Amino acid sequence: MTPARLVVFDLDGTLVDSARDLADSVNALIRELGGQALPEPAVIDMIGDGAATLVGRALDAAGVDPHPPDALDRFLALYDERLLVHTVVYDGMNDAIRNIARVARLAVLTNKPARGTARVLAGLGLSGFFGDAVVAGDGPFARKPDPSGLLHLIDGAGATAATTMMVGDSANDLETARRAGTDACLAQWGFGFRADQGALRACEIVARDPGELADVITDWAG
Repeated sequence: MTPARLVVFDLDGTLVDSARDLADSVNALIRELGGQALPEPAVIDMIGDGAATLVGRALDAAGVDPHPPDALDRFLALYDERLLVHTVVYDGMNDAIRNIARVARLAVLTNKPARGTARVLAGLGLSGFFGDAVVAGDGPFARKPDPSGLLHLIDGAGATAATTMMVGDSANDLETARRAGTDACLAQWGFGFRADQGALRACEIVARDPGELADVITDWAG
């Protein structure tokens, strides 16, 4: 049996622009704890390694010390209230996903907690593209860049590392692909994009926008 082609997407900064809602939630927590709100770009630079890490980085940056033991739970509650206020699918991404779905199976691998992931995908009309092929950051698998979640998705799709493309916007996503042995495509439009393109390997490419991503994936699927 020929292995399936699989394209695995990061969520925040790749499929959806959630930067403002995340920053607003972080700053709401900081203000509750008596600190001064951080500039949105500073918060965005902290995103990518899961909610607990984001909260710790933000409270450190705001000089909130010591960190309250319920800070993560409070952040998640604040973010739950703001989850879809400003968050949108990137322009052109719906069309790109439809085109990619013609040549490959689709999945999502994110460090975002499962509840928020499900609500974002459903609220923005993306759930139907991925079904249950979604691995979030608070499930049984270690968060990216650990490759275990990606390897699980590969196995579930009947694919192999050689027939899988990881699409993300950050060095974290790139490292996940490298550890799993898959190809990678970096989303230049994402808020986590900072990769040195000169350091990319032959199986690692950059897409400037979702339209170019669809073209890249179609060529890759052959």
